[in-house]
Amino acid sequence: MTTPLSLTLPAGVTVLERGWLSSNMVLVTSGEEIAVVDTGYWTHSDQTVALVAQAAQGRPLAAIANTHLHSDHCGGNAALQAAHRRSRTLIPPGQAQAVHQWDPAELTYEPTGQHCPRFRADGVLQPGASVNLAGLDWQVHAAPGHDAHSVVLFHAESRTLISADALWENGFGVVFQELEGERAFEAVGATLDMIERLRPSTVIPGHGKVFGDVDGALSRARSRLDAYQACPDRHAAHAAKVLMKFKLLELQQSSRASFFHWIEATPYFRMVHDRWFAHVELQPWISGLVDDLVRSGAASKQGDQLANC
Repeated sequence: MTTPLSLTLPAGVTVLERGWLSSNMVLVTSGEEIAVVDTGYWTHSDQTVALVAQAAQGRPLAAIANTHLHSDHCGGNAALQAAHRRSRTLIPPGQAQAVHQWDPAELTYEPTGQHCPRFRADGVLQPGASVNLAGLDWQVHAAPGHDAHSVVLFHAESRTLISADALWENGFGVVFQELEGERAFEAVGATLDMIERLRPSTVIPGHGKVFGDVDGALSRARSRLDAYQACPDRHAAHAAKVLMKFKLLELQQSSRASFFHWIEATPYFRMVHDRWFAHVELQPWISGLVDDLVRSGAASKQGDQLANC
């Protein structure tokens, strides 16, 4: 990815924009070593390893850091650990025990119908502390909302923020705790306020291009948050379609019957339906969401086949 000319990243920082199945990867390189922040989805693991090897040019991979443990941000961890056995993997502290015991339900992989190969954690990214990645010091800030345990990383000297899914140029990630019946929209707002106080000049989001209009992004995110708070079932429907689209990105193509079977077998969809849309039968609800994806251009339908667009 080429960073826009009007934006400046710290020396040694490269952003690889990877599309929506795999999160963006941030590479930090120095004369002696390399570090990587977030590693994409497991189906792209070979590409992840190759990209890191190309950037390293023989230097050791010192650290893997994860902003949070959704499968599209840490799915390449295991492959990188196998290729770079001396690297250390740092994760937010909230789910460290679930990683050590490897609980795919607690880590949300099973409930969302996704997969993440087992990886180890060697340390934590403690909010309120700093972490040195390949010679650059980054402040660690708690960023609950999209994920209760997420952190963001801030390089104060250059005012560069690795925002993960707490802030995109046009919004933020699905607020999963809200789907589970816990109040978390307030946490999204508090995280946006925290980002505003940091006053970053450049933001590296978890998905999408690097951007510098932080005030505009915060305004758009707050507008979206207001809309979701006013109409939480709108957020719930959006979340269900995001999970469906993610699976289509992985599969690329599926028969309608097979895709519907996956939806019905994935606990998150049943939970969202029962909590927010119980007044509609399950099958018509699923059909309506899939039809919405087709109408919006996010998917296509030909005969009994559904495909990613």
